Amino acid sequence: MPCLYPARVDIDVALVLAIGMALAFALTNGFLDAANAIATLVATRIARPLPAVLVASVFNLLGPLFVGTAVAHAIGQLVTVPPGEVVAVIGAGLSGAVAWDLFTWRRGLPSSSSHALVGGLVGAALLDAGIGAVDWGPFHDGRLAGVYGVLIGLLVATVLGLGVAFLLERGALRVMSHASVRFRRPVRAIQWVTSAGLAFSHGSNDAQKSIGVIAALLYATGQTRTFGAPVGFVVLCAVALTVGTALGGWAIVRTIGRRIFPLRSLDGLISQTTSATVILAASLVGAPVSTTQVVSSSVVGIGIGRGRWRHVGWEIVRDIALAWVTTMPAAAFIGALLLPIWKLIPGG
Repeated sequence: MPCLYPARVDIDVALVLAIGMALAFALTNGFLDAANAIATLVATRIARPLPAVLVASVFNLLGPLFVGTAVAHAIGQLVTVPPGEVVAVIGAGLSGAVAWDLFTWRRGLPSSSSHALVGGLVGAALLDAGIGAVDWGPFHDGRLAGVYGVLIGLLVATVLGLGVAFLLERGALRVMSHASVRFRRPVRAIQWVTSAGLAFSHGSNDAQKSIGVIAALLYATGQTRTFGAPVGFVVLCAVALTVGTALGGWAIVRTIGRRIFPLRSLDGLISQTTSATVILAASLVGAPVSTTQVVSSSVVGIGIGRGRWRHVGWEIVRDIALAWVTTMPAAAFIGALLLPIWKLIPGG
């Protein structure tokens, strides 16, 4: 059951700006999360940046078109506010998420756009309508839901990313210990496939977050009769995600591919396989997860699996962990701070 009450109103300035902010969030999501789909491919020198971005672009677009809308529903039903407040609350929440994404991107820190979006929406909703306006979860109808459900999904995905990568790395080291040089070429070729799979799974999960808030906006303002975004908006969100990858993801690529742990071709293959599997599984069950967190944790798992603790950039890992912990409250604070401004916009 949708959490926002439909109210028939004309299209107004605030609604247009809020939809624009949802696309801006998809763009910054590309800066932070989508870059992870090509980080190991570029860092291990399998591909040049342009071909890698082209592959990521195609499969980022396909992801949200072919893998349902479970994540979009989870995000779109996170807060419940009166119909006249929906646009302002969502607009402020998105603004908080975008502001925090830009801050962490400038510092080259792989932060979680999922955390930022949830935090921004929750902060604006709490200020507007109190604690009862937030779906805290953690379960509805046997599925993860609400704020606690999102946090559980993010935690489980991060642990799985580290654990699965560790096990695969240990197994690969045993299998490849007697392998000849000729096996390097197929490993490099397969890495293109796993990179495409990671981009597809990323699109299936992260693009749906923007789609979910757009669906909530359209439904609450009477522009649609069912909770869902038209295909045109789905494509726009995927395109914004892809443009963000191409324009601004290189700082994150350097952090993931080189600063956490120096990756080889085999390591990149394992990281991509692990991350793509975990994220796609989360998309299918409707759990919004962070591509950044899964990929980062898989790289750490690879470093541990190779028995090279000292080569892991623990200072970078610490900074990333600090960004993860502070993202939700910081975005919530910014979202709440900007809510009065959104209410001054016509239709807000």
